[in-house]
Amino acid sequence: MSSLSSKNGNKRETREEILALSVHLFAKHGFDGVSMRDVANAVGLTQAALYYHFPDKEHLYFSTFAHLYRQKKSYLKEILDSSLPPWERLEALVTGMSRMIAADRDFMRLMQWILLDSDEARRHKLAVYVFQDMMLAVNDLAGKLSTDHDPHLLASSIFGLVFSHFQNAAISNFFPGYPAQNIHPDQLSWHICDLLRNGLKATESQLPARFAPPGLSQPLS
Repeated sequence: MSSLSSKNGNKRETREEILALSVHLFAKHGFDGVSMRDVANAVGLTQAALYYHFPDKEHLYFSTFAHLYRQKKSYLKEILDSSLPPWERLEALVTGMSRMIAADRDFMRLMQWILLDSDEARRHKLAVYVFQDMMLAVNDLAGKLSTDHDPHLLASSIFGLVFSHFQNAAISNFFPGYPAQNIHPDQLSWHICDLLRNGLKATESQLPARFAPPGLSQPLS
């Protein structure tokens, strides 16, 4: 290997190490709770050396998300792009997402920090440049699952059903009678897909007027 190739290889390794450690720091403390000095100390670099790889904290933050999400989404995109029937793709997607979150709590925490971020421009940039292609792919799948529902709303519900169970587990596991298997990825996947497949088959007479879907009652004044 030439000295140039060796230097380039070292640069890549250092960059990957910075991103890997930044995942944990941002997951634990959020954007505002992490400084470039914190990252440099964690990696064992001077701040000048860190700025050589990342010009500012926001650039590092976006690069950290892109780095982590690129690893996660490749497998999920394979599922979404497969030739499996739509419902089989959904089951594989929900199972894959559930297993991914269960195995990597830093990813779950990072997603929560996004929701808590008060900087709209930063949220917008993450949505467009990091998450948009996955959302569009799930939107496309949602349109194949049902022609009676808005695909964006259905796609958001799919993501929400998966993430909410892991978020709620932080408190719900303290309640009496909580079965530990409820958060097992495969059990959770079966539950979510069963709900989506069958829906809540309440009749019009069982629905309170304020909860009735459009067409079943007059809108609230």
